[in-house]
Amino acid sequence: MNYLFLGIVVWALVMGAWWFINRSMNSADADRIKSRLMGAPRGKRGKKSASTVSLISEEDLSTGKFVLGLLRKYRLQDQLSKLIEQAGLRWNVARLVHMCLALFLGAFALAWLFLPGQYQALAVLPALAAGFLPILHVMRLRSKRMSKFEEQFPESLEFVARSMRAGHAFSVSLEMLHREFQEPLAGEFRRTFEEHNLGLPLDTALQKLSKRVPTLDVHFFVSAVLLQKRTGGNLAEILDKLAYVIRERFKLRGKIRAISAHGRMTGIALSSIPIGVAALMLVTNPDYVTFFVTEEIGNYLAMGAVVLQIVGYGIIQKIVNIEV
Repeated sequence: MNYLFLGIVVWALVMGAWWFINRSMNSADADRIKSRLMGAPRGKRGKKSASTVSLISEEDLSTGKFVLGLLRKYRLQDQLSKLIEQAGLRWNVARLVHMCLALFLGAFALAWLFLPGQYQALAVLPALAAGFLPILHVMRLRSKRMSKFEEQFPESLEFVARSMRAGHAFSVSLEMLHREFQEPLAGEFRRTFEEHNLGLPLDTALQKLSKRVPTLDVHFFVSAVLLQKRTGGNLAEILDKLAYVIRERFKLRGKIRAISAHGRMTGIALSSIPIGVAALMLVTNPDYVTFFVTEEIGNYLAMGAVVLQIVGYGIIQKIVNIEV
């Protein structure tokens, strides 16, 4: 009964914190939208305010100040912000961290409530797994978005080359990309064109593109354009040859993935065998497995086995994943 009461209290606190966070975020967004629609800065009782509405979108720092302070202290805010931007999401860092904390607390309360007494110490494991789900979701979206960008990129280079041969300037060719291609390539090049059109130097706009899309192909493209700008030459021919090189890299990467598929399957099998054996022993001989939970030396052995298993899987993936 005490465990049930504890689980209910923790779940109520998590839901209350989540409701308060969502309400605060929605209120801040509503005030900002209302102020922009009215065309005047926000003030108190009709008094003029010295602050004006910024034309540049900035992250809302009114919520999650404590979390953002901790992230800045450990230099994690910029990495998470870049990860969210590369995934193409309109979230902020505080929202991502709050989601991780809410899932962690909720999973911990449920695991503590339903696990038997001798296994309640393991409630932190499903809690950690649930807490990392939002970050894994963002990383999956980022990987999917970058892969789609790389698929569209060679064709976009050829399009820019044909547009320049037709007489258009390089910046105009970039502006035409967002009308002829789909996301995410269209959005990234549209942002680059708008930054350059609003006064940012072309060098800086392209360098920002390479930071938003940190792929080797984009770095090649930016380096080629900047080098041609300084030394001269036929940029259309350079882009055609670069598109050809990128397509050849794709072919070589596909061949390598086909050859290394056996190694990847071997790594998955070797990593799954200990988990399967542990589950089988838990069913057939639970007294043998409880040693790793109840005894202190068993806890150390279990933690060491998990760490070594993760290290071994990482080494196998490092061997079979060949960068091209």
